[in-house]
Amino acid sequence: MNVINSTWPVAPSVVVLAVAAAVIGIFGVRLARVVDRLADHTGLGEAIAGMVLLAGSTSLAGLVVSILAATSSNASLAMSNSAGGIAVQTAFIVVADLAYRRANLEHAAASLANVFSSLVLIVMLAIVLLGTTSPDWAPLGVHPATVLLVLCYLYGLALTRKVGQDPMWRPTRTSATHEDTPDQADSTERLPVLWAKFAALAGVMLVAGFGVGRAGVSLSEHGALSGTAVGTLLTSVSTSLPELVTTLAAVRAGALTLAVAGIVGGNTFDLLFIAAADIAYPGGSLYHALTRTDEFVLAWTMLLVGIIAAGLIRRQRGGIGFEGIAVLLTYVAGVVVVSIG
Repeated sequence: MNVINSTWPVAPSVVVLAVAAAVIGIFGVRLARVVDRLADHTGLGEAIAGMVLLAGSTSLAGLVVSILAATSSNASLAMSNSAGGIAVQTAFIVVADLAYRRANLEHAAASLANVFSSLVLIVMLAIVLLGTTSPDWAPLGVHPATVLLVLCYLYGLALTRKVGQDPMWRPTRTSATHEDTPDQADSTERLPVLWAKFAALAGVMLVAGFGVGRAGVSLSEHGALSGTAVGTLLTSVSTSLPELVTTLAAVRAGALTLAVAGIVGGNTFDLLFIAAADIAYPGGSLYHALTRTDEFVLAWTMLLVGIIAAGLIRRQRGGIGFEGIAVLLTYVAGVVVVSIG
């Protein structure tokens, strides 16, 4: 029996889900610390390190889930696993904000790179929505929106790095602002050793995250939920656990910019799941196999990202801010709509 692609029984799925979640909780904290030290040793800065290293390593499992769904011709699950993951991870920023009691997290983690990255994500979500309404044209089985999505991500990443290095706008520094300054370098800690630790921990997160994702898919296949609901409410949440753990760990370690960048940057990377799924989808354009509920999920996710971007610009000093309340209410409302739809 093919254990990887087959549907697992309920009991083993629950066991795998629990064990994998525990592994993610333990090793996710270590991964965040290693990435923080890599940011200091390489000079990348917390924002770029969060967008590339932390985001990429914690998003591998979700990528596998979307590709598996696409190869099974389940376009709704492939897309909603990506967009649903972005939605729940955006809500994780509010959870991290609650964990950081000194000030509003969006105020303390002042970073123009994070603001710009949020805007890049909104543009990428718009490209996906445009793909669903464009002509059903997929030369070589790949829709032009997929190519545009990848190019937008790469160009946006380069621009975000430039914005971080030479910003034309600078956030006002206050007593609650947490400066992104490198920690004192540990002379006994060699860079190759740090990279080796990062690779090993990323591998652990991939295996554990895949276990969570596969178990979630199997559990959903025993129920009566649509592919959109499964992706938005089950697999995306399951494979997003690393982001929650590493974000909270980064906040506790005082790496606030890294915490926000890990979510925002991870979200831009997660949207590439749709590009990979379109390439793997055997029925032509994945975008034209999506339902109206799928399009709702995309628009809902865009709204959540827009609210967070507004919060990063407004930088309310205390509490979770207007954006925190708005994100929580919007997320809950979207979950209700997807559940009924």
